[in-house]
Amino acid sequence: MKLMKNYETLKTKILAGGGRHFVQLYGAGAGVAEYQTCRYVSALERFKSFSGLHSPQFFSAPGRTEIGGNHTDHNNGMVLAGAVNIDNIAVAAANGSGTVRIESFGYPSFEVSLHELQPVEAEKNTPASLVRGIASRLQELGFGTGGFDAVIDGCVPKGSGLSSSASFEVLVGTIFNHLFNNGTVMPVCIAQTGQYAENVYFGKPCGLMDQVACTCGGFVAIDFADTANPAIRKIAFDLSKSNFSLVITNTGGSHENLTPEYASVFAEMKSVAGFMGAKTLRGASLEKTLEALPEMRNATGDRAILRAIHFYNENTRVAKQVAALERNDFNTFLELVTESGYSSYMLNQNVYTTNSRHEQSVALGLAISELLLKGRGAWRVHGGGFAGTIQAFVPENMSAEYIRSMEHIFGAKACNKLLIREKGAIRVDLS
Repeated sequence: MKLMKNYETLKTKILAGGGRHFVQLYGAGAGVAEYQTCRYVSALERFKSFSGLHSPQFFSAPGRTEIGGNHTDHNNGMVLAGAVNIDNIAVAAANGSGTVRIESFGYPSFEVSLHELQPVEAEKNTPASLVRGIASRLQELGFGTGGFDAVIDGCVPKGSGLSSSASFEVLVGTIFNHLFNNGTVMPVCIAQTGQYAENVYFGKPCGLMDQVACTCGGFVAIDFADTANPAIRKIAFDLSKSNFSLVITNTGGSHENLTPEYASVFAEMKSVAGFMGAKTLRGASLEKTLEALPEMRNATGDRAILRAIHFYNENTRVAKQVAALERNDFNTFLELVTESGYSSYMLNQNVYTTNSRHEQSVALGLAISELLLKGRGAWRVHGGGFAGTIQAFVPENMSAEYIRSMEHIFGAKACNKLLIREKGAIRVDLS
């Protein structure tokens, strides 16, 4: 009877106030409160069936969008990113054991024993490896861990360019933080444990931008000059007051066999840095690079030099974007977003692959965006590039037209109209 009352109390809290708990996380658009209320109630009901533990808590971790700094972080550059109002949520409670039990909507359930925290080869590329890696790193840093039951409802689509993996990682870290550490683990530390788990346990090299954006929320500028201790700065700017929408469009295209393309950007930029006697391009300069061009061309190739020029200009551009947002100069910010897109296209050359001239979905999306938005908005490749998503800032009064045009080409639900979410990864307060 007490258990039933506990769940009914939580359900009443979710339903109370017409969804006011959710406005700061998801915005106040039509139908948003109703959708999120149903979503949270559904997750609670599933947790009740799956676990039945007393007093579960709700957690949320947003996805993220890269706004500036395309392919700069791996050479100790600067980036501008933002948390978005699409998230992964969890209903979770400590289970008093040394085992984490997770059930997710649409995915197989799994368990991870925390009695053995060394990497498990068979777990690579699975969510279980991330849970084990996060727990291991938290323990190494002196934080508490323990078994918990969780039901996860993930609304950050895989392959959307909104970083579903980082959102999952920081969600798990946030659960450990609140269930076993009274919320004392700092957001940057949670981000770093997620990156560690993805690098060492999951088996995927990645930077820290995604996890930092998901944990911190809002607009966030990150300077990776010192990768062990990146400088992180939140930017006070409310996109919702700009009368522009942020639209991410999935243009399709296969991500298979793109690893060599991504690796070539990193390797070619570093080859220019090496020619200049530096470890990364952050330790070199555009001026010195231009002076060395006659000798460098044979050593590195022309594309490497073009990509280096992109890095130097993009790194400077991020600082200009931050300054524009801080002085509320949104028109200059939009111009810089579009400049970033042109630079990625012409210099960094990560809009389509060199071995598939027939498949240029990202380039097509950018071309149509330019036709629709030139002089009115901004558009650029989003994330790694070569296939996948593009980003656009669209005047609110033409967002419906833009989305209709893009989905006519790339299919229904290809577009996500997003808000920048001020809250990062949190325990959701239902009071």
